[in-house]
Amino acid sequence: MKVSLLALSGIVLFSNAQAVDLNVTPRGNLNNARVQFQEQKKGHVAFFGGSITEMEGYRPMVCELLQKRFPETAFTFTAAGVSSTCSTTGAFRLQNDVLSKGPVDLLFVEYAVNDDQDASHSKEECIRGMEGIIRHLRRTYSKADVVMTFFLNESSMQKYNAGEVPLPILAHTEVAEKYGISTINLAKAVTAKIAAGEFDWKKFGGVHPAPFGNRIAADMIADLFASQWSAAPNGPAKSHALPEPPIDDKSYSKGRFVDFSELKFNESWKIHVPDWKSLTGGKRERFTKETMLEGAQVGAELSFPFEGTAVGAYVLAGPDAGTLEASIDGGAPKKVNLFHKFSSGLHYPRTVMFADTLPEGKHVLKLKVLEEKDGKSSGYAFRALHFVVNDGR
Repeated sequence: MKVSLLALSGIVLFSNAQAVDLNVTPRGNLNNARVQFQEQKKGHVAFFGGSITEMEGYRPMVCELLQKRFPETAFTFTAAGVSSTCSTTGAFRLQNDVLSKGPVDLLFVEYAVNDDQDASHSKEECIRGMEGIIRHLRRTYSKADVVMTFFLNESSMQKYNAGEVPLPILAHTEVAEKYGISTINLAKAVTAKIAAGEFDWKKFGGVHPAPFGNRIAADMIADLFASQWSAAPNGPAKSHALPEPPIDDKSYSKGRFVDFSELKFNESWKIHVPDWKSLTGGKRERFTKETMLEGAQVGAELSFPFEGTAVGAYVLAGPDAGTLEASIDGGAPKKVNLFHKFSSGLHYPRTVMFADTLPEGKHVLKLKVLEEKDGKSSGYAFRALHFVVNDGR
């Protein structure tokens, strides 16, 4: 769909005269998804991100948009949002939570808020996670279309009001441009509307938008659909190119969870469902029945032979989260504090990386629970849902 030269008051007119906000940026096209939905009469649409995706917000609104546009299509909708998690965790859980569900026709992904306020990522970390997600998706299902939405928090509004681009949005946009992915810049659009006095942050609903705020996001996505799907289909579905080289050759594009059977440890560790009733701090129900690796004894050690460029652990870090000593291939030890700024009141899901720029090949990770701990922590616990690797196999 070509854009006309006429642009008035932040609106772009597409060749079919459909008005679209400038903060809706079509790249490439969504033709593969449309061919699947319209001609095959079935489709798999996945939603991937943090709590904004997990909540009953923009996601069900978009599902409704798709069902109305393609009333004869049998849709499968995968809701794969996990509160508090960032794009790093996303890159490692993509296989389990999305790709394992079968071929993906359309993926909606959002991590701009969590890469900022939860993970405090650098630009490099934002790219490693988001590019890892996109490359892994496209390498597995080459025809999958993607829409990336940038939600917002107070920090991103402050950046835009100061004439700057929020760091995660800057990084994720770089990925979107590289891979021809359309973006919905809700953060910039809403910041401008609030500055113009159209509504305030409270009415929008805050970081977790109210129905009013989620409707703005859904309407912008509807604009994207209109710009992409109002003309005739652009031929049959085609595989998307996987551009080389990647932005970052250490991106987590081969991220996976590791089965505990690959670890080596002694009786200081337990693989079980923790006794959550005996532990202080909030617990999210989705995790309370999960089997995990737990070690809370000072001096407990384990080793893990693996192959790849990165290794870490997807943990629940609560009020008793400890500190680990990690070493790779017998190298210099690195201290890893598991306690998070939100751990005081919650067993907080996060992915900690022990190494992320290793040379390709086989390695051995060794971990030890230290007596040293964060000043705010009440214990020495390490509770891992999974170990993670950027697999070199």
